[in-house]
Amino acid sequence: MRTLIRTVATVAALAAVAACTSSAGKSAEEPPARQKPSSLGAIRLVSYSGCDDLLAGLREHAAANVSPWGLGGVMPMMMERSDTAATAKQSTPEHSTTNVHEAGVDEPDLVKTDGDRVVTVTNGTLRIIDTATRKVTGSLKLTEGDQHYYAPADLLMAGDRALVLFRGYGDIMVKSTRMVPMGDTRYVLVDLAGGRPKVIGTVKPSGTYVDARMVGSTVRIVTRSQPQIEFPQAENTTEAEQLKRNQETVRRAPLDAWLPKLQITDAAGKVTDSSVPCERISHPADYTGTSLLTVHTLDLAQGLTAAGTDPIALAADGDIVYGTGTSLYVASNPRWWFPLPQLPVEETPATGEAPAVEPTPTEPSPTPTAPPEETEIHRFDVGSPGPPAYVASGKVAGRLLNQYSLSEYDGHLRAATTIVSADGRESSSTVHVLDARTLAKTGEVGGLGEGERIYSVRFIGPVGYCVTFRQVDPLYTLDLRDPARPRVTGELKITGYSAYLHPGAEGRLIGIGQEASDKGRTLGTQISLFDVSDPAAPRVLSRFFQKESGSEAEWDPHAFLYWPKTGLSVIPLYQQDGSGALVLRIDDSGVSKLGMIRHPAQRQQGSDQPYQPGIQRSIVIGSSVWTLSQEGLQVNDAASLDSQAWIPLR
Repeated sequence: MRTLIRTVATVAALAAVAACTSSAGKSAEEPPARQKPSSLGAIRLVSYSGCDDLLAGLREHAAANVSPWGLGGVMPMMMERSDTAATAKQSTPEHSTTNVHEAGVDEPDLVKTDGDRVVTVTNGTLRIIDTATRKVTGSLKLTEGDQHYYAPADLLMAGDRALVLFRGYGDIMVKSTRMVPMGDTRYVLVDLAGGRPKVIGTVKPSGTYVDARMVGSTVRIVTRSQPQIEFPQAENTTEAEQLKRNQETVRRAPLDAWLPKLQITDAAGKVTDSSVPCERISHPADYTGTSLLTVHTLDLAQGLTAAGTDPIALAADGDIVYGTGTSLYVASNPRWWFPLPQLPVEETPATGEAPAVEPTPTEPSPTPTAPPEETEIHRFDVGSPGPPAYVASGKVAGRLLNQYSLSEYDGHLRAATTIVSADGRESSSTVHVLDARTLAKTGEVGGLGEGERIYSVRFIGPVGYCVTFRQVDPLYTLDLRDPARPRVTGELKITGYSAYLHPGAEGRLIGIGQEASDKGRTLGTQISLFDVSDPAAPRVLSRFFQKESGSEAEWDPHAFLYWPKTGLSVIPLYQQDGSGALVLRIDDSGVSKLGMIRHPAQRQQGSDQPYQPGIQRSIVIGSSVWTLSQEGLQVNDAASLDSQAWIPLR
């Protein structure tokens, strides 16, 4: 056990200094699982032999999965539920970076810094702020009209290049009077040199942006698209008849309906349209034909070359992206199944007369059986320049929470899922261990949190941490040194839950979430410091509670700042008496409040009522803390929290 403790402590300390990494127990004896997870094995990826094979396969699989409401249209009871660089100058101040899952793998976020400048995209406009003068040195509007209010964008930066990733979400109602398009999915390459940003290339793919990861200056972007098929609409038809029509429509659809499209505009304004070639599209052995994933590759240092984004595609679905320095994983969560209540039907005599006796309802139809929850996982090798290479696909039982439910370590992928019974009355969680080469199962440990679901997961080297919750928060510690026999080593029960786990100092784990009553009702933001130096006996060292409040850091880890050098921690805080950023010190022994940072009150156009801007992100640059809201950037002294500058972004 001492060896394990030393290993955990060392890895945790390295992870904390690097920025972030990944973490998921009871006693050493595995608790009995009422629902034994099924072994679903691995699925081999197969290339199509040509365009004819591609079209035939997509047609047949899509026809088998089309519904009376079309592709992606689901029955009313089916619903989707719902983180080369320029050489730094010697004078560049010490600074924090985006809080990411894996050290060395950057993730898109609202703001980036290299210490000398801060770059952000707010309200559709990219701005560059000089950290020495604390002034905006350049700006570039990237949206048109009213789109800037409703066009969420992510940002990546390497050297003097930035990539702005716009999500395409259709239309949105503005002021209850008209619909405004939120814009198409676009990936905009911007040159930042000289503080005068300019667009040097734009990529417009078909479909929607899922997520991206950057290693060095090379970005891999995942886009999801559906076949563009127009289904006939007919009145007074049964569902069976409409389904048959839709299946026939799918079987007549041309190949072009499925092929992912791409439009590239270079710095000179030249537009090039293309599709992903058939030979660059593959499929797992089991697929629906209703969705394709496309992975684009773009080296920010080189910009858009003759190869464009070198896209490859896979006939699969996906909504969670996790990346390491050599692997890119895309996982698709299952859908939730909500059965509608069966209403009694009154029997009426054939004569049409009112029944003489009280109507007797017919025997209700049986409630539809929910399909088993399964998560598909696809791995791509991104360890070499150029487009990624497919490696394998696999399935695990249950549902992932987010990318932190996945972690690759020592040739294996760990995946933590919650499994819910068909009737929704039972649930438990499992950590699956898969061979990263084949995604075949190596081992698993189940029975975590009977009757509960996963609220947070963190893997740190050979150890995992998993929080489940319903009324109390069991924090489980897992020994994952033997991939074939992972086991629970410890369990800690406390009120409330941690929605995000972060490695702290040696032998410490930080949890951000909600305090809760003994009945499970949430009461406000809670920051916990756990002593995990002994995996068999995790314990709480300190807890900070802010009643009737919430934090974006609970669901978006990018919002959490932890500066290991001083223990300074900052999280956005929303509460009735005003939003701001909660500043804490988290050291080896406890969590203490240093104060609150608030942005200047603003007045909405046409209203006399001031409002407090919600702070979204925080950065350490030198001896100052920079905080970002939609209204502007504020600079505060990191020691005294005195305000030093306000930089409006409106």
